[in-house]
Amino acid sequence: MAAAAPEKTAVSSNGVKPAALEKLELSELTAVSPLDGRYGRATHPLRHIFSEYGLIKARVAVEVAWLQQLAAIPQVTEVPPFSAEANAVLEALAANFSVTDAQEVKAIERTTNHDVKAVEYVLKQRFAGHPELAAVLEFTHFACTSEDINNLSHGLMLGEALQKHVLPAMDSVIAEVSRLAAEYADVPMLCRTHGQTATPSTMGKEMAVFAYRLQRQRDQVAAVPLLGKIAGAVGNYNAHMVAYPDVDWQGVAEGFVARLGLQFNPYVTQIEPHDYIAELFGAMARFNTILIDFDRDMWSYISLGYFRQRTIAGEVGSSTMPHKVNPIDFENSEGNLGLANALLEHLGAKLPISRWQRDLTDSTVLRNLGVGIGHSLLSYSSTLRGISKLQLDEARLHQDLDSSWEVLAEPIQTVMRRWGVPEPYEKLKAFTRGQRVTQESMQAFVAGLTDLPEGARAELAALTPWSYVGNAAAQAKALGGHLRQAK
Repeated sequence: MAAAAPEKTAVSSNGVKPAALEKLELSELTAVSPLDGRYGRATHPLRHIFSEYGLIKARVAVEVAWLQQLAAIPQVTEVPPFSAEANAVLEALAANFSVTDAQEVKAIERTTNHDVKAVEYVLKQRFAGHPELAAVLEFTHFACTSEDINNLSHGLMLGEALQKHVLPAMDSVIAEVSRLAAEYADVPMLCRTHGQTATPSTMGKEMAVFAYRLQRQRDQVAAVPLLGKIAGAVGNYNAHMVAYPDVDWQGVAEGFVARLGLQFNPYVTQIEPHDYIAELFGAMARFNTILIDFDRDMWSYISLGYFRQRTIAGEVGSSTMPHKVNPIDFENSEGNLGLANALLEHLGAKLPISRWQRDLTDSTVLRNLGVGIGHSLLSYSSTLRGISKLQLDEARLHQDLDSSWEVLAEPIQTVMRRWGVPEPYEKLKAFTRGQRVTQESMQAFVAGLTDLPEGARAELAALTPWSYVGNAAAQAKALGGHLRQAK
């Protein structure tokens, strides 16, 4: 058999052998993901929840709570009720589980090649030092499959992220957009449909549309129940019932899941099917899609000059054009919302699918639960920063309205219809379409409508683009009541 040829070392075109790559410690400069690098200061609170450490800590909390649950079942005589001292030790272990403790888990995992089993072994080491807990060591992880621990951990992690970060951030965005609605309720604005001038509204009413849409999706995010199971290898409590046939294990599981703050799922396989995660991320993605719509509209209003942006000393808008003040916050938000939705929608489409009673394709995907949430939170903060810089230019809005008298064709032809004037639409179309319409030419047209009663002509003559806003201001001012109803 011929000897294997020696491996060749890559050499650059100039004949110089490249130096070995330096091992870089993780930092803002060396992180692969910008969530942990460039944007790490904005997303660092999520590290406590969705990092490997956060997942391990949640697993410890579930394992500890399950051991306490076993001690509370009278038929499980081998695990007698714990003393107050033992319960205090268990609760302190779960509450204070540190990064250093988690490193012990990772060290054991290098041997076991199984992350949940490594958590079990570390807990047994801790319990061995307490006589009461040492007596029940083998009831650690009793009758559990790894996914019993994992699915409950994921539910706890998502619940914490929602309550501490996601919902408060969504509420802040809605509050700021609602503030714009109230502040600009009476400010007339030329609308555009298909990019062309259209019937006026007020800036406040257009902000109210977004606030209401966002509130509905926020409430749907909050309403998604976070489900959990602890039903064993295929969801039937098989091992539980062989060991302790007199225990109502499904009832025990239902109470246990509820005490963790989750909702019990009675029909599962080895895994909790993750449908609720798909529902949750679907609702988040819809919130994000609406916010993309908002970001793009604000970008466009800035482009039209409706809003100016407050400048920040020392900030540079362009490396070559000194005058630039770019709408970077809305652009940053839009970009990150797109990334967030790509991840959220993939998880929503993938996680409910698992071959037979379980395959492992969900495992690697679930490790990314926090990534879509991280990009979402980054976007919300960018949108809020963009809003904080806005200054409405009412003179610019008025200028746009005063250049668009053709928008009064709609109310004039509608009044003509009321009074039976023949072919009103066609007459206004011939007068306005493709024509330059001014205040003078429009008022002259109205004066020539001798088929109308004098009072109707007078009302139309007094109409202006900035007064033709319907009930837009009233809608903006009524927003608060509708938001309360939406909750």
